[in-house]
Formats: sequence, C-alpha cells, structure tokens
Amino acid sequence: MKSLHDAESVPLRGGPVLRWGILAPGVIATKFVRSLKRHTDQEVTAVGSRSRERAERFGHRFSIPRAYASYEAVLADSDVDIVYIASPHSHHKTMAVASLEAGKHVLVEKPVATSALEAQAISDAARVHNRFAMEAMHTRFHPRTSVLQRLLEDGELGKVQLVTADLGAVFPLDPTNRIHDPALGGGALLDIGVYSVWFAVFVMGSPTHVQCVGEVTPTGVDGQSVTVLTNESGQLAVATCSLYTFGSGEASVGGSDGRVLVPSRHPAPGGLTLYDARNEPVAEYVDRSGLVTAEDGLCRQAVWAARHVSDGLTQSPLHPLSMSVRVLQVLDEARAQLGIVPTPL
Repeated sequence: MKSLHDAESVPLRGGPVLRWGILAPGVIATKFVRSLKRHTDQEVTAVGSRSRERAERFGHRFSIPRAYASYEAVLADSDVDIVYIASPHSHHKTMAVASLEAGKHVLVEKPVATSALEAQAISDAARVHNRFAMEAMHTRFHPRTSVLQRLLEDGELGKVQLVTADLGAVFPLDPTNRIHDPALGGGALLDIGVYSVWFAVFVMGSPTHVQCVGEVTPTGVDGQSVTVLTNESGQLAVATCSLYTFGSGEASVGGSDGRVLVPSRHPAPGGLTLYDARNEPVAEYVDRSGLVTAEDGLCRQAVWAARHVSDGLTQSPLHPLSMSVRVLQVLDEARAQLGIVPTPL
C-alpha cells in the first residue's frame, strides 16, 4: 500500500520559543503543560489562579518560576509573551480580551468562546491590539490534517459527497461538574461536538443549513445530539456527540472516487487510510512522530503559535479565528434548536 507523507510539519524543538503564562490551572492546563515539557522547548514562566494555593501547587509540580493568586498578575508580568487560557468556556471571551488589552498574545482552549459573537469579539480585540490570537484546536495541527487537506485539494476523492464525524465520552450526571453547568458553557456540543463540527466545516466549508436533534440533561445542557450540515453543493455532513457513550470516535470523508477513514479518536494524533472507488485501501498515512495520545498532541498547537508569533502574524493561516467563528455559528444554531442559548457573563 502506498505511503502518504506530510509536508507541513514543524519541528517540536529548535524553533522559536515563547514564554508562556497559564491562566486557570485545571485538568486541561495540566495536560497542556505536561505536553510542552515533554516534547518542546517552549518555556512556561508563570501561572495564575484565583487561588494562591492552587497556583503554587501547579507551579511547584511543573517547576514554573512564578505563581500568582490572580490572572491580572500574570498579565502584568513582563516575562510572559503569551497566555494559555484554560478556564471554563464561559470565561474565555472575557479573559482573552483582557489578555490582548494587556499586550499578551493568546491561545484559548477550544471552544474559543460560547458563541460566534464572543469569538468575533476576540478576533476584533486581536486586530485592535495587534496581538496574536488563536483557538487551541489541536486537531488542525496534527500532520494527518495536512495530509487530508492535500488529498482534498488534489481531487483524490473526486467530488466530496458525505462527511461523518463522531465523538463521545462518558460523564456521570454530576451537577457540580462544569460540563453539566449551563452557566459555564457546559454540554456535549461545545465540549466534544466542536471537534466533529470543525472536521465537517474544514472539509466542506460553511454550511447553508443546519439541523440538530438531541437530548437535554436535567441540568439544562445538551447531553447528546446529531447535527446534519448541508451546503450549496449538495454535500452532507453528520456530526455526532455524546456525554453518555464513547461511540466509534471515527471520522470519514466520502467522495465519488474514493474515501478517507480517520480512525478513533479522530481529534487525536494518528494516521488515516485512503480507499479507492472500489473501496479498496490504496494508501495510508502513519504518524511516526511518537506523539500518540491526545495529550501528547497538545504541544503542536503551541509550537505553531510560537512560529506564527515569530513571523509577526496575528492570526494562524492554518486555523484563523474566522474558522472558529464559522464553527461557533453552526454550534449556536444547533444549540438553539435544542432550546439552549449562550449565557453571557
């Protein structure tokens, strides 16, 4: 079987280095910093939390020089170039705009905000203050994504007809968990479905019609759903997400001349297989970087961000905020159809 190769990879070490500040040292921040420490030369110089004890504990764990009892102190630190915002979704817009106003570049954990309107506000602030801002959609920066993009651009699949993407996880119904809290932007669509919707929009562009069916939990967030996207070319995409089951975790792109299968779990690092029109496997991409888990892959977005900042950019050409806005427009419509509207701070 033919081997496919990635042409867009950047080395994880030896390139531009930024001094990072971490805002909100929780679970995802732990994974992010652990990935940076293991695989890159990026420097984490400060961490801030509303709890001094929490900040100091995080700082001690990862040998971070300065731990602050507020986010504002990190933003005032002249030794911080860029901040990684890992707070609940509901705080992303406020914290990102404050960071940009303080002169910091920002990488905001996905989803970049809880609505397209909030995402646009972050984009506007980045432009006004001439600072780099990007959503931490780590999937975009895995090598197989550029392999898929090249296959699409080269017409290997013919006309794309159907895109599917599934992702789920099992979260016990705990009202105290932020994923079940509407005020914190909880629910499957924003937390997990954003990956599947992003995949669909990445492949087929902005949809002209969105239809979503699903279930709302007793706490008032979406528990699981199926979102169908259509566009002017007649292409269809089906994006599924769930807080109740892991599902297949696969993604696929079906065309008139072939198809691509991205195995479970599709947001994480890994390979893909190309099938021909007879559904025979004819080529594959194997990620030999050694980054295997989703946590491992978090470092790539940081290395790309450092490269973009070094190049003087305020947006990522690979994942601009306009893409984040388009994805959130889909999520806004899907959530509205389930009776869920964003809760602004």
